[in-house]
Amino acid sequence: MICVTSRGECREFSPGVSAGEVLAGSGAIAARVDGRLVDLTVPIESDCTVEPVLFDSEEGRDVFQHSASHLMAQAVKQLYPEAKVAIGPSVPEGFYYDFDVARPFTEEDLAAIEKRMKELVKKRVPVLHRMLSREEALALFRERGEDYKLELIQGLPDEKISVYEQGDFVDLCRGPHVANTSVIRAPKLLNVAGAYWHGDERNRMLSRIYGIAFPDKALLKAHLDRLEEAKRRDHRRLGTALDLFSLHEDAGAGLVFWHPKGATVRRLIQQYWEREHLAAGYDLIVTPHIAHSRLWHRSGHYDHYRENMYVIPVDNEEYVLKPMNCPGHILVYRTRVHSYRDLPVRLGEWGTVYRYERSGTLHGTMRVRGFTQDDAHLFCTPEQVEEEIFGVVSLSLKMLRAFGFERFKVDLSVRDPEHTEKYLGNDEQWELAERSLVRVLERLELPYRRAEGEAVFYGPKIDIKLLDSLDREWQCSTCQFDFNLAERFDVYYMGEDGRHHPAYLIHRTVLGGIERFFGILIEHYGGAFPTWLAPVQARVLTIAEAQDDYARQVGTRLRDAQLRVEIDARPDRIGHKISEAERMKIPYMLIAGAREAADGLVSVRRHGREDLGVMPLEQVLARIREESDVPR
Repeated sequence: MICVTSRGECREFSPGVSAGEVLAGSGAIAARVDGRLVDLTVPIESDCTVEPVLFDSEEGRDVFQHSASHLMAQAVKQLYPEAKVAIGPSVPEGFYYDFDVARPFTEEDLAAIEKRMKELVKKRVPVLHRMLSREEALALFRERGEDYKLELIQGLPDEKISVYEQGDFVDLCRGPHVANTSVIRAPKLLNVAGAYWHGDERNRMLSRIYGIAFPDKALLKAHLDRLEEAKRRDHRRLGTALDLFSLHEDAGAGLVFWHPKGATVRRLIQQYWEREHLAAGYDLIVTPHIAHSRLWHRSGHYDHYRENMYVIPVDNEEYVLKPMNCPGHILVYRTRVHSYRDLPVRLGEWGTVYRYERSGTLHGTMRVRGFTQDDAHLFCTPEQVEEEIFGVVSLSLKMLRAFGFERFKVDLSVRDPEHTEKYLGNDEQWELAERSLVRVLERLELPYRRAEGEAVFYGPKIDIKLLDSLDREWQCSTCQFDFNLAERFDVYYMGEDGRHHPAYLIHRTVLGGIERFFGILIEHYGGAFPTWLAPVQARVLTIAEAQDDYARQVGTRLRDAQLRVEIDARPDRIGHKISEAERMKIPYMLIAGAREAADGLVSVRRHGREDLGVMPLEQVLARIREESDVPR
C-alpha cells in the first residue's frame, strides 16, 4: 500500500491508483501530484501529495478551456474533414483554435460546430494521453495530413512527443486535459476571425474560432450576460455616443483624436496625477518626441525593438519617434553629477510615445500606435530602494482607488533561480531588488502571486492589475528595476566616500497610457463618470422660452463656482431634453420652469436615479461642489 496525502489527510491506496480516484468527489478537473500539474488519469505508484485543481482556479480554467479547444477541433474535423488544425490554446477569455480551410468559417458555421460539440459531450469521449517517439509522432501526423503539426514537431527539442487522443481526434499537446468530454457541459462558440500562421503576414491566413466553456449552464449564462453588458459599455461605442474621441482613416490607424469632452476628462486625470506626484516629491519634466538613432542604439532599443519603431531620415541622418521615455529621463539625470545627498531623484512625465502595432491588433483607445504614458524614473542608493518601492506602490494604490478601483491582483515577477545567467545585473543587485519588492508587498499586506522566471532580463518587477466593474483584469501599474539601461548609460552617483557608485534605476507607471486608461474608465463606469470626472457636471433645462434668462443666470452661478455646465434652451419638450441629458450621462439635470424661476429654485434630477425634488440653487450647488472635489 502507498500513503497518499490529500487535503491534509493521508490515506492508503494500492499502487497504480489514479489521481482521479484519490480525488473522487472533489470536483477536480486535474491534479497536482507533489506540485506537478497532471491529468486525473495519471497512475500513482508511491507515497505523495495529491491536491485537486478546480475550475475556479487560474490553472483549472486554463486546463478546462484548453480541453474545450480540443473538443471544438474534434467537432470541426468531423464536420470538415479537409480542415487542417494549427494551434488551439486557452486565452484569458476562453479559447480559440486556428484552422486552414479552403473557405473561411462563417458565423453560420459556428452553430453546426457547437451542436456537434454538445453531441460529443453527451458521448463522454475519453481523453487519453500518450508519449510517442519523435518518428512515431511525425508518422502519425504525416498520415493525417496535418502539416502544421509536423512543422511544430520539427521545432520541438524533445525526443518524446506528447499527444492526446480523443476518439477519432489526435492532437499534439503537453496537457493536462480533462478526463473525458462530458466534463465540458456548457460550450459556446463566440465568433470567427482571420489570423496569420505564427502571426506573420507573410504566412497563410487561417480561420480562427473563438469560444468559451463552463462546467454548467448557469455559469455560461452569467458569462454571456457579462459579455452583453461589456458590449453596452464598449468604449468605442460610448466614445462616439458621448462625443469623447474619434479615430480617422484619413489620419492613419491607431491615432486618437480627443474631442472637447474627452479632452476635459484627460485634463482632469492629468491635473490630479500632477498634483499627487508633486506632493510625493517628483520633479516633472518634458522630453522631445524624437531623438537621433544613436540614442536608441545605446539604449539597446534599436537592436531589440526595431520592428516596433518609426525611423525617420533627417538631413542624411536617422531619427526615431521615441518608443520609450526611459533614455530621455536618463539624459536629464546625467546632465550633472549627483551626490548621495541629492538622491533619490524622481523624474516624472506625461511622455508621448509611438510604437508600431499590427493593424489587426489595434483596438479603439486600448491598443494604439501613439499614446501618452505616465512615466517616471527613480534614481536612488541601495539603502533607499525599499522606501522608494513602498512609495511607488502606495501612490499607485491611492490613485487607482481615487478613480474608483478597489480590487487588485498583484504579480511579483522574479528571475529563474536555476538560470540566473540569462539575466543582467549581479546577484547582489537582484537579491536586494527582489527582497525589497517582497518586503513592500508584505508591509502593505498585499496578497501576490510570485512568478519565478517571469522577470524581464533586466530586472524584477511588481505588476498591479485592477479589476473593473465586470471583474475584468487590466494591467496598469508597474514598478520594475532596470539594470540594463543603468549599465548602458553608466548611471551613477557620488558616494560619501567620494567615489562613483552605480545608482539603482526604478521604472514605474501608475495609470499606464492615458488613452488606454481612459478606455478602461469609460467601460468601468459605462460612460457615467463620477461627478468630479464628468466632462459636463450639470445641464440646465428650460421648460419654455420664458425661462431662458433665468437658466442663463443659473448657468453663470454654476460656472462662477468652477463647475462645468451646459444650458439646453432648445424649443423642445422637457421630456425630450431629460432623455437627451440621460443619454449623455450628465450627472445633474437642473430643470427651470415658471415656478422655479419665480422662486429662485431648480427641480433636480440625478442621472440614472429618481427626481430629487425642488431645491434652492445654493443647496444643489453645494451638493454638486461636494461631489466635484478631486479625491485626496
